[in-house]
Amino acid sequence: MTGPLREREDAHALLTAEAERARAGGGRLVLLRGATGTGRSAVLEAAAAHATHLGLRVLRARCSPDDIALPFSSVLHLLGSVPEFADVGPGDDDRGSAARLWRLLRSYADETPLMVAVDDVHLADEASRRWFVEAARRIDRLPVLLVATERSQYDIDPRPAGLTHALSPSVVRTHTLAPLTDNASADLVRAAFPAASDRWTADCVRAGAGSPLLLRALLDDLDGAPPPTAVPRTCAALYPGSYPAAVSWWLDSAGPATAEVARTLAALEQAERTERTKRKEEAERKEQAGRKEQAGRKEQAGRTEQAGRTEQAGRAEGAVGRNVDPASAPAPGSTHEALPATETATATGTATETAATTEAASEAASEAATDTLAVLVADASGADPARVSGWFTAMTRLGVLRPDRAGRPRYAHPLLRDAVLGGWSTARRQDAHRAVAQAMLRRGDHLDAVARQLLGSAPTGLPWALRVLRDAATVAARHDRPGDAVRYLRRALQEPLPDDLRQRLLTELGSLEYASADTPAGIPRLAEALDLPAEPRDQVRTAIALGTALVGRGEVRTAVEVLRRLEGRLAGHPDLARALQTASALLSDQDQTVRREAYRWLTDTAERSPELVGASGQALLVRYAATAGDLPAQEAMRRLRTLLTEPADPLAEPFLLGTAAAVAQWADELDEAERLVERGLAGQHPSLLHPMEQALLDTRWDIAAARGAYGALLAALPEASRARRAGGGPVNADAHTLLALVETGRTPQARRLADTFDLRDTADSWELNRFLYARGVLRFTEGDVAGALHDFLECGRRQSARAVLSPVVTPWRTAAAECRLELGNPEEALALAAEELRLARVWNTPRTTGRALRVLGRATRGRRGLELGAEAVAVLRDSPAEAELVASLLAHGWQLTAAGERGRGRDLLREGAERAERLGSVRLLTHAEQALRTAGGRRTTPAHTGSGALTGSERRIAELAAEGRTNTEIAELLHVARRTVETHLTSTYRKLGIRRRGELRGVLDD
Repeated sequence: MTGPLREREDAHALLTAEAERARAGGGRLVLLRGATGTGRSAVLEAAAAHATHLGLRVLRARCSPDDIALPFSSVLHLLGSVPEFADVGPGDDDRGSAARLWRLLRSYADETPLMVAVDDVHLADEASRRWFVEAARRIDRLPVLLVATERSQYDIDPRPAGLTHALSPSVVRTHTLAPLTDNASADLVRAAFPAASDRWTADCVRAGAGSPLLLRALLDDLDGAPPPTAVPRTCAALYPGSYPAAVSWWLDSAGPATAEVARTLAALEQAERTERTKRKEEAERKEQAGRKEQAGRKEQAGRTEQAGRTEQAGRAEGAVGRNVDPASAPAPGSTHEALPATETATATGTATETAATTEAASEAASEAATDTLAVLVADASGADPARVSGWFTAMTRLGVLRPDRAGRPRYAHPLLRDAVLGGWSTARRQDAHRAVAQAMLRRGDHLDAVARQLLGSAPTGLPWALRVLRDAATVAARHDRPGDAVRYLRRALQEPLPDDLRQRLLTELGSLEYASADTPAGIPRLAEALDLPAEPRDQVRTAIALGTALVGRGEVRTAVEVLRRLEGRLAGHPDLARALQTASALLSDQDQTVRREAYRWLTDTAERSPELVGASGQALLVRYAATAGDLPAQEAMRRLRTLLTEPADPLAEPFLLGTAAAVAQWADELDEAERLVERGLAGQHPSLLHPMEQALLDTRWDIAAARGAYGALLAALPEASRARRAGGGPVNADAHTLLALVETGRTPQARRLADTFDLRDTADSWELNRFLYARGVLRFTEGDVAGALHDFLECGRRQSARAVLSPVVTPWRTAAAECRLELGNPEEALALAAEELRLARVWNTPRTTGRALRVLGRATRGRRGLELGAEAVAVLRDSPAEAELVASLLAHGWQLTAAGERGRGRDLLREGAERAERLGSVRLLTHAEQALRTAGGRRTTPAHTGSGALTGSERRIAELAAEGRTNTEIAELLHVARRTVETHLTSTYRKLGIRRRGELRGVLDD
């Protein structure tokens, strides 16, 4: 595809003027310089055509590197056959030959004015170059225009001096052809494709890189696929391939060193692009998997009308307490009044200086980024860093490279980058990635960056490469980037490895693949790892990981069998065998039949030989007894604390910590449970599947629910989807999320979450039972009492089948009793509540006992019912379960009101309403306000701010902080977790309207 020359008017005007001068008898040398592809030959051809039109005789020669060995080869091409011309060999005296050639040129000039057109003079033989220089000195009085084109481009290997370096400026006119501007390139595109859109045109312009050669080649290739077909991003999509051929010629012209640097840069850029694409795909998969949770978060951001009014009222009162009118508060970045003129001028000047400083800083950062990249490319390609940096600058000016947002040079278009890489084989590209990785490692780059380059390299067999990949995988797993860790480990497994190391890497890879939702790939890898020879401890880790994955897929019995088979081969390793036994018992929790068998075996073994069970197994038996209703909380905690003091094998310790944390949470020892959870999670290997990791996370959810921390539960909504097993059934996080949505008044959102699961096809598990209970609470709130009763009774049937009789896990009996009361069956309600209280008194914690007393009081009625209700309130005042206390205050307040003791009843209802509001329970607050209205009372205005709004715990911690104690000291004094102290202080600052610890004393004294 040909067309008019663009932006070459200056060159054309110069050559026209010099042609007229030659006609008048005055000669000159005109040197047209430019980079490869800028159209030097096209301008020369146009000048020759114009000279012919003016009547000049045109002598043409195109120099070639093939003719370098023959002296005067280029001149002979110009002048034709020369009579009596003798070939001159290298090293011989060529002055005579030069003189004869000069005489021949003069004879031509005597006949008619001449234009001597020499293309690519930089490729001429040395004798011809000397002749051209000498001719330039003599033709000023001859009708001869000598026009030569010369490649002038910055390359990695410095080029020899140009044709005119020894000539006086007076005898030569030099003109440099600049690359095409974007506007000129766009005109060429539109001339070829008039219907092209602006975006399509811009794509072509960038791929053309300011080079007429590349742009015309691209337009030739696109002639068969005009817009709206997208401009290809790879050469494979181009036909017939003029563009990649032109790019290859451009690189060949630049020399091997420049081509090496250009391709190394392209390989680096391609690796970064591939990495960005993979990260984007991974993010999209996560987004798709968590779309429902995202919708939930959006709805959560828009509070219900009731909760929104409460929160706004709190903010308004808080603003009044700080003498700020919320409605009149300035917007961020605004000012209350205009500045005086002098200040305005000063501000303007300052802004200008700031902008200049920012621009200078940006330029400095861009230069630093370019220099850093230049050093890396130079190291990888064996080039001079200064030359590489200069090449980056030159190519950016030409348009081949364009700076990215960080200021680093990048190829102007992906198609150009792909064409540059096209000259390399796969093996050569892999070598380049290895060289880049090694260069990055030498200069101390981040492990991630080095490992990403190794992803594109072939197996090296070098120790440093394997070390980098393993370390990068560990860091990625620790920072919750399982996708990166998986890629690094897959690449590491391509290296030559001994069996034991391959076994460990396969275990880590299988664990990560399973955890990152690639379940089909994870389990076979773990099975392969278990079949490889390895140390017994490594085999146990693999078996536990495989068992965890199998249970997640619903294959509980298979998982237990895998662990039992390995246990049979560990006769000489009792500690490892005990770890497997404990893991078997814990994994069996997901299937009631397997669970009964596992705990029967564990119990029998503990009775015969306690040493064979170990501390972690004993802890599981304590937990089993607690859920079966056979053990008080105080005794359970005493046993567990004793077990925690015993030495524990690192493989068994997580089971001990996780079990103790769960029981401590049931026993209302929430701070201790939290410490155990954090300790257990800190000891988890980020790249290994372990059943106790999810158990610890579940206990963390349980602790938050026990404290009524609904905001924290809802803020962690995405964790629920990540925790779901391959079977797709609900997990513990879903149950707590559902309850939190109900408590905070988001019933429609709770209904959508509940409808997500078809529980009829869900495999048996303790998590299913929890979700049944949560769905029952939702149904009861919606008014579907019969449906709620069905869920509670089904939960109870399943729990009883698992020998889980105690209300420490799911208080289904009290919930079912309340349904019976609503349906008018007080006798059945009384039986359920009485049995719940019997079991609660065995466990004997305020939370379970108070809840059972509350419901039994409602079912009993009369004076005895009032006594039970009052006892429930008294018991729960010493409990961390604020929601249970609120429910008991409301229930007993309603009892007293119904019994005629309206004053006492209204007091309890008001207290319940205030506590419900502080807790954030819209459900309980609504219930309290309805009860107050029915009782003929109304709420007093609650204290949203000031010291009166502080809870007892908040005030106690604030007073210690005001005395100058650190958070750690407060935590030790009160036997709570440091995070609990920090949470309480944050709430205190908000309520008191302060920002710093030093303000506490003055505010508390007020």
